[in-house]
Amino acid sequence: MHAAGAVRRWLSAPRGVVVLALLTLGVALVSSVVGYEIARHSDEKLWNEQRLALRNATSEIRTMFAHGRDIDPRFVRMIEHSARLKDLKFEIAPGEGDREIQPVLDGEGRIAGFFTWEKIAPTTAAMRALAPYIAVLLIVLMAFAGYSLWHLKRAARDLSETEAMARRAADQDKLTGMPNHAKMVELLDLALAERAPGETTTFAVFELDGMADVTANFGVLGSDELIVAVADRIREAAPPEAICGRIGSDEFAMLLTTADGADIDAMVAAIIESIGRPHWFDTVVRVSAHAGFAQAPHHAATRGELTRRAELALRAAAGKGPGSRVAFDAPLDKVSTDQKFIQRELPRAVSANELELHYQPIISAHGGRIVGVEALLRWTHAQRGPIGPAVFIPIAEQMGLMDTIGAFVLRRALREAKRWPDLYVAVNLSPLQVRDGSIVEVVRAALVDSGVPPSRLMLEITEGVLVDNPDEMVRRIEDLHALGVRVALDDFGSGYSNLGYLQRFPLDKLKIDRSFVTALGATANGGVIIQAIVALGRALGLSILVEGVETEQQRVLLRLAGCDEMQGYLFAKPAPAAAVDRLLAQQKQSGGKLIPDTVNAPALAG
Repeated sequence: MHAAGAVRRWLSAPRGVVVLALLTLGVALVSSVVGYEIARHSDEKLWNEQRLALRNATSEIRTMFAHGRDIDPRFVRMIEHSARLKDLKFEIAPGEGDREIQPVLDGEGRIAGFFTWEKIAPTTAAMRALAPYIAVLLIVLMAFAGYSLWHLKRAARDLSETEAMARRAADQDKLTGMPNHAKMVELLDLALAERAPGETTTFAVFELDGMADVTANFGVLGSDELIVAVADRIREAAPPEAICGRIGSDEFAMLLTTADGADIDAMVAAIIESIGRPHWFDTVVRVSAHAGFAQAPHHAATRGELTRRAELALRAAAGKGPGSRVAFDAPLDKVSTDQKFIQRELPRAVSANELELHYQPIISAHGGRIVGVEALLRWTHAQRGPIGPAVFIPIAEQMGLMDTIGAFVLRRALREAKRWPDLYVAVNLSPLQVRDGSIVEVVRAALVDSGVPPSRLMLEITEGVLVDNPDEMVRRIEDLHALGVRVALDDFGSGYSNLGYLQRFPLDKLKIDRSFVTALGATANGGVIIQAIVALGRALGLSILVEGVETEQQRVLLRLAGCDEMQGYLFAKPAPAAAVDRLLAQQKQSGGKLIPDTVNAPALAG
């Protein structure tokens, strides 16, 4: 738009020049005609004055000279001078030529001779002398006006072409030639307005998977070439009546109005399958895509709701993995609404100290006494009630709140651990906390503030965080060890389960995932795997903790397998610190041993 405005301003100058040239030409023509008429009138006036002067002179001649032939030549010269006549002569008989003639009468009224002179037109003659120059000026002005008009016409044509290009650029994706995001929104509005009863308008969004790897391996130009190829595949696979566009760097959209009941899922699947076929660019390149779609009027009536719900379906498809496709469903909107609620309420809850910690006891496999507690974050909303950490922690990570929340958990857990001097407290660190180099200082500050010995703090990390930058993670764990705290590997067996971690990283404890405990008694391999992990941990000098213990049979089998510590609902559910106080008191009354079959959830919750 700025370019078009500049062109218009540029064109305003030639248009002004043309107008000025035409105006000057008109003024010159009118001035020439008017000037010539004025000059002619001026010359006629001179001629009239000359004849009058000559008539007066001839009257005096009759009185001064009885015979006209006796006129003194000096008198003729005097008349010539006074009447402003050129080459005045007195002749008996005028000769041939273009000379003006005035008869001279004698005293008796007879013609005595003739005055003759050359008729002059000085003003008209001057105009005639200027006429060639005026003509040249008019020709120049006409030529300049004609050139300016031609130039203006060409510039107007160029401007029209430029504006057409600008409109295309505003509506089309430059790389693929497809309608861009703004144009797709405009076309969607039009499709919804023109949708007839019994028809369905579908808006589908496709997102490519693996484009980051393509860019890393083939560069930006290579990824652009792949995008163009994918666009061609989408055009070919989509129904002829569909409108396909590119709405993001790696996102495409399809807009289609069909009769109600058309198999849209099959159409979307065909496009995903077409995208996933190998591409050839000097080598074979493979990308995949996932898609989400929503339909009007089944899922939404307005453009905003339709596009939002198609994006929700796309996110759900992304969670299922490459090649997935998801049609919008009402529960997806509820998840989105819940996420928005948490995004709005969580910062307020953090600032208002509404988050709290519950603790789950950790039991010694040999002796049955409580040796530690695991701090677990909880949030009870005033209107919504309890909101699980699996729901709000990922959103907290997205919002950048984990630093604040993580520091709060450390400080609160260590402060409340002072009431249990014989127990250690285990605190989970999120991957974001572990990757942040400041975690060592955060732990040091929390220990100093609480006064709790570092040996009573166990920090739990997950397997996934060790994959990102192993060398850095080794240094991070060593720095934490230097503070005197211990580090446990949480949920072992649920993720990558790379046994090389156990040898490379300076860990203190393994927490076996609850999925292995569930398999105890159900499969023959469940106990064998646990025994293998325990044996490996023993060989590496690691203590073994098993979580998710819910039955007495599991407790006995795990004890026989050689596990050091256990935790689970068999012993106690997570509860506030006061409940742990009651459990410790009950253990003391039982002779220093927590007996599983005498401890139940109601007693703990009480």
